[in-house]
Amino acid sequence: MTERTLCFDHIHLFSPDPLAAAQWYVDHLGGTLSASVTVRGAPQVVLDFEGAMLIIRGRRAGEDPVFRQGLQWGIDHFGFTVRGDLDAYCNALKQKGVVFTVDPMDFGPSLRIAFLQAPDGVTIELLQRKG
Repeated sequence: MTERTLCFDHIHLFSPDPLAAAQWYVDHLGGTLSASVTVRGAPQVVLDFEGAMLIIRGRRAGEDPVFRQGLQWGIDHFGFTVRGDLDAYCNALKQKGVVFTVDPMDFGPSLRIAFLQAPDGVTIELLQRKG
């Protein structure tokens, strides 16, 4: 048996307000704040989602990031598996004001999905695997 060379480590996002964005992920998706530091002059927050990290960094001096909108090449979204009832989980998020671009729907015989808007134009997919 061969040992794997790579394993997934993190997703890195940019935000004009990384602390506020991080708090949204804590309040709505259950992330745990594991670090809040300054790296090379920019605030950076690290969240833990059961071993997967989400890093959110702010602006450095001289940087002028722009928001992207619409279909584009590169990353489209990232996803979280929901353990339990996807519909109930989405309804609870809607009660907290989370906006869904795609409500829960079947995506083949063994998968149910939904898409939501997170801070800073980030799209997140929620998945529930059946069986």
